[in-house]
Amino acid sequence: MKRRIFSAAAAASALSLALPASGQDRTLKLIVGFAPGGSSDQLTRIIADKLRASLGQNVVVENKPGASGRVSMAELKRLPPDGQTLVMATSGTLVVAPWLYPNLPYDAVKDFTPIARAASFDFALTIGPAGPQRDIKHVLAWMKANPDKANFATSGAGTLGHFTGVLLSQTTGVNLTHIPYKGGAPAAQDLVAGLLPLMVDTASETLEHHKAGRVRIVAVTGQERSSALPDVPTLKEAGINMTADGYFGLYGPAGMQPAVVQRIERAVAEALRAQDVRDRISALGLVPDYLDSSGLKKLQAEQLKRWEQPVKASGFKPD
Repeated sequence: MKRRIFSAAAAASALSLALPASGQDRTLKLIVGFAPGGSSDQLTRIIADKLRASLGQNVVVENKPGASGRVSMAELKRLPPDGQTLVMATSGTLVVAPWLYPNLPYDAVKDFTPIARAASFDFALTIGPAGPQRDIKHVLAWMKANPDKANFATSGAGTLGHFTGVLLSQTTGVNLTHIPYKGGAPAAQDLVAGLLPLMVDTASETLEHHKAGRVRIVAVTGQERSSALPDVPTLKEAGINMTADGYFGLYGPAGMQPAVVQRIERAVAEALRAQDVRDRISALGLVPDYLDSSGLKKLQAEQLKRWEQPVKASGFKPD
């Protein structure tokens, strides 16, 4: 995965981010479509801390888990485009869900305004105490020999983590059964508890457990090793020819005024310039990776095209 070091033009930092007096009394709500404690939640709260000062208004984070983030996107679609309620969306809701759900309650392209990408990520393959504490190839061989135990957890059905697991199954020829959760935190809890052997999700979901020795991250899915896990090999290094990555982006309802988008976009850029923010995001196993509104729109289109064939080829049909 391409790692980008964000730099902004000096002129941008000189622009005022303050809202008009009438807007300073209003609360900006950032919705997270997953349970508290997961990577979406932690990232959004890190960004929210900086936006309060940059925008000069109160900023709150609200968790609305359900349907792997699709509930929050459906709600965003119905809201007025005043920039007062936004969603920190995972790319799966915008580039995978459209290929899965013929009755998706939103149009991923037409119903939203891309504002800024906050972070990019690949996935970690984490082994819990229910699985063998060896490298990923030995784990997959064990799963192939024990099909009743060949389960993997993710933060939800239809997520990028889900289809990363599907791609792993397709690439290796090992039949893996998906166990979806409503967020990465509850999935990690069951992994630690020994209720299933493998989890496929962003490294942030299991990084602290990995450091504490409760679980073991055995591989990452990026083109290169994660800076948060320099001793963990990529799948390609482990002899498995596949990669997978995604992003977190801030979106508003369709029809937002360009001036409002620009104000929030600049505030996110300012937040991601701060070294403490970059350090906190990197500590989650994510990459602080700013893109402006136009860049995010282009990236979404590229990712939407990229995931079409893998999703369709999987044959997966949601319940």
